[in-house]
Amino acid sequence: MGLFTFIKDAGAKIFGGKTSAEKEAATEASKAQQIAELIHGLNLEISELSVSVEDDKAVLGGLATNQAAREKAILAAGNVEGIATVEDNINVEAPEPEAQFYTVQSGDSLSKIAKEFYGDPMKYPSIFEANKPMLTHPDKIYPGQVLRIPNA
Repeated sequence: MGLFTFIKDAGAKIFGGKTSAEKEAATEASKAQQIAELIHGLNLEISELSVSVEDDKAVLGGLATNQAAREKAILAAGNVEGIATVEDNINVEAPEPEAQFYTVQSGDSLSKIAKEFYGDPMKYPSIFEANKPMLTHPDKIYPGQVLRIPNA
């Protein structure tokens, strides 16, 4: 549980609208609903999921079956354009050690990140698998995106 920071202007554009004024016009309730639908669409094992949005902060609650589901929900909400922080109030049925989070920089690749964290660029599939289904291909990462880095 805690507060996680993200880059507000990076991420999935799920709030609609072509101009910043149109995006800002979306109500906090509709933003919360869209984030909840995004998380539900990932088929994460989280019961009683609650999502609220206050300005540029998403607040998540519920009960996750495991740590990975909790962390993926946090990343799904935080990697949305317009969200700068995620307050995590998700409980975990079977607590496990937390993964590290890493913000992608320009020029990064999963193999470069794997070399930095594990000392071996060929361990990039571990990072890719830890971020599925948010990542659909190892080459489709972008600056500002936050990824889960599982413990080696």
